Amino acid sequence: MGIKKFRPVTPSLRFTTGLTREELDDKKSEKALTKGKSSTAGRGAGGRISVRRRGGGHKRKLRKIDFLRDKTGIAGKVVAFEYDPNRSAYLALIVYKDGEKRYIPAPKGLKKGDTVVSGAGSPPSVGNCLPLEDMPLGTTVHNVELTKGRGAQLVRSAGAGAVIAAKEGDYVTLKLPSGEMRMVFRKCIATVGFVGNEEFMNKTLGKAGRARWLGRRPSVRGEAMNPVDHPLGGRTKGGQHPVSPTGVPAKGYKTRRKRKQSSAFIVKRRK
Repeated sequence: MGIKKFRPVTPSLRFTTGLTREELDDKKSEKALTKGKSSTAGRGAGGRISVRRRGGGHKRKLRKIDFLRDKTGIAGKVVAFEYDPNRSAYLALIVYKDGEKRYIPAPKGLKKGDTVVSGAGSPPSVGNCLPLEDMPLGTTVHNVELTKGRGAQLVRSAGAGAVIAAKEGDYVTLKLPSGEMRMVFRKCIATVGFVGNEEFMNKTLGKAGRARWLGRRPSVRGEAMNPVDHPLGGRTKGGQHPVSPTGVPAKGYKTRRKRKQSSAFIVKRRK
């Protein structure tokens, strides 16, 4: 895996970079683990734009990913690595001894032919999934549960990994990729290792068209709009601080609810 450059036969290719993807298998996704995906283009239930600058993009299909890892005690073999258009990480196709197939986000260092297993008592090796209480201090994990039985919610993007920093009582303290220190219930599960495809962040789109393929529409500055369309619109913003169209400050303003229940589990903020 690495970054590839292109011969500048067009102006946009001069700055475009991509991923080589030599580790991926040249195969179609598993039909039983794939379903259609409808696009909302940033519209809410009322048909109006609720999230700006989204729309278009290439047609995609959803892959059913096993974030629960609830097939405990049964060994599975890695048979292929596949691309997923809906996330930055690649997928590993696991075939269990009973014949069932499942997708998991591919960890760094996992290879075809390797065996993975989930459940309490599993060895803390790359790709295995087990409760946080069973892992030694200093272990790097990803696909971390926040609520027992809900499935992985934290540390799922390419190249991400959290470190087990401490254990005390019913909780395990994790150092997340953002630098935040957070307590997680010790019975929650996580997968050992980093998420693979760590070079994802180094690629360059190179042209506006590639952004449109991803469903990203152009972004217009508030200052360039009319006063009726944006608080910063008009001939001059008059020294006003940057705000959103609804008037919420855009730089440094904390929007997290002050009495949010999960705040009690944050030991140290990321900032």
